[in-house]
Amino acid sequence: MPYNYSKGGVCLDANNQFGKFLESLRGKASLRKAALKSGLSHAYIRDLELGRNRSTNDSIKPSPETLRKLAAAYQFPYTDLLKRAGYLEDAVPVRALLDTPLDDVWYVEFGVQSVRFVSPEGRKEEYVDSLIALTNFIETLTERQFVKVDAHLFVNLHKIKKYAPIEGKLYFDLYQDEPYLLVAAVAQRKYHHLFIDYISRHNGIVLESDSDIDHFSSMRPSSLPNAT
Repeated sequence: MPYNYSKGGVCLDANNQFGKFLESLRGKASLRKAALKSGLSHAYIRDLELGRNRSTNDSIKPSPETLRKLAAAYQFPYTDLLKRAGYLEDAVPVRALLDTPLDDVWYVEFGVQSVRFVSPEGRKEEYVDSLIALTNFIETLTERQFVKVDAHLFVNLHKIKKYAPIEGKLYFDLYQDEPYLLVAAVAQRKYHHLFIDYISRHNGIVLESDSDIDHFSSMRPSSLPNAT
């Protein structure tokens, strides 16, 4: 199968065979039904099938996350879809991405070809040697209650000690103003109540409203629960 290799590392089908394959996976299902199952827009799915953005006539470069959604919607193996899209060779060496226990990790930051783990011990960086390993690792993070708070950041909910909604900050120490992590506005809206719930459980306090959490996050160390 001939491919054109784009700058971003995505291999695009010169004859749009991949787009035709996506259309064959959809089968007789309507675009709107495919959109409902995948969470993608029906217009975007059709663009992928045609291999181009119909508004700009530019070629389409589906991301691995887009392919994951389509694989789930069409009940087609994700790895096989990645291969057909040109992301993977048939003989990709796959090793365990993670040797670092996740229990003590505050947050995980994704680079271009690496993953950084930030914990009380400092930063540790691992090279990402395959997309399969990276995909499996993201699934592991989700299972371990890490949530995506920015484009390249996953935070460990079990490690959050304070939350300052106005500033958009998550703190990993109850009695200090550092270390902290800035949360993207979209993620903050999505996980606002989840942050409050985890903080309440971890600190043994009741935070029932935004005013409660604002008051708690602004308290000085000497005023906090169990302060000595």
